[in-house]
Amino acid sequence: MHPGPGATSLAADPPVFTLGVEEEFLLLDPRTGRNAPRAGQALAGLPEPVRGQSRPEFRRSMIEMVTPVSTGLAELRRELLRLRRSAARAAVAAGTDLVAIGATPVSEPDVDVSDEPRYRAMERQYGPVARDPSVCGCHVHVGVPDRETAVQVCNHLRPWLPVIQALAVNSPLYAGADTGHASWRSIQLERWPSLGPTPYFADAADYDRTVEALILSGVMLDPGMVYWYARPSANYPTVEVRVADVCPSVDDTVLLAGLVRALVATVCDDLRAGLRAPRLRGCLVRAAHWRAAHDGMAGLLIDLRSGRARPAWELVDDLVAAVTPALLRHDDLERIHTELDRVRHDGTGAARQRRILAAGGGTRDVLAVLAQETVRG
Repeated sequence: MHPGPGATSLAADPPVFTLGVEEEFLLLDPRTGRNAPRAGQALAGLPEPVRGQSRPEFRRSMIEMVTPVSTGLAELRRELLRLRRSAARAAVAAGTDLVAIGATPVSEPDVDVSDEPRYRAMERQYGPVARDPSVCGCHVHVGVPDRETAVQVCNHLRPWLPVIQALAVNSPLYAGADTGHASWRSIQLERWPSLGPTPYFADAADYDRTVEALILSGVMLDPGMVYWYARPSANYPTVEVRVADVCPSVDDTVLLAGLVRALVATVCDDLRAGLRAPRLRGCLVRAAHWRAAHDGMAGLLIDLRSGRARPAWELVDDLVAAVTPALLRHDDLERIHTELDRVRHDGTGAARQRRILAAGGGTRDVLAVLAQETVRG
């Protein structure tokens, strides 16, 4: 799925950037809402062409679906819907529901990891942290020319990633109740030592030295455990943005992917113009991400350019204004405006879940709606 082959040099005219998406889903018992450890059965039930675009995940109640490389959002949407519907059919055949939600909503009686040597090593190293209930994210890959560019892009993305995170919040529930956080997934993941805001790096060599030092320290087992919110891919010439909860609908995912691609394209324009990334205080960056996870789009976000708290939708408007040339270049502006208008009206995934609860529904009502929304065209 990962974009990158044939990437254009930054010295050339502004390129059209390729993109792809990885989506993680929960398998839930349709009667109880609990996590169901049946990923093996569900993956085995996928048709052969789709099976090659699927992966087992850390938990046996999770599966991941991986899109092929796309150049347009309409193409990406078709692939997302195709993969989600195939996975949902296989999940139902395994006696479960496929649900796009960012964190375990009820409980996970079986917290054993998938039977993979790397996952077993992680369990031994991190103990109870590795046995937390499942969390599901959406990772957007955008093709860039080389690793040096990827590292510099990640530096420039830091002020904007809390805004992306706030738009994609989709995990307010834990143990069957509202946590008060729009993205409980984000809070839960803070216990992992190699996860969080991307540090600032001078260049790719600085990045590599830091990762090597973290592996030697035991904080990471290997380069694949760089779980920062944006990172150069370990295997492909892409920037991977991994700050978002898995999105409830394909249109939410398309919005996320379109904005991330436009951000990366805009940053590459800035790099071509010789602009340097701001050196932000790490404590403020962490505070901005906590605020995004807590409030989502329902309150204030920290504007990392000024250090001030501002209404969330004002920062979204600033983001769209900043990336409009890139959205126009990719013919995405109208679609992004349409999807943002929808989210303004209907709310984020977290807000939509809370609306069901406020109307008197229970957790099972929320999960039934989410299961339908996961595959809605």
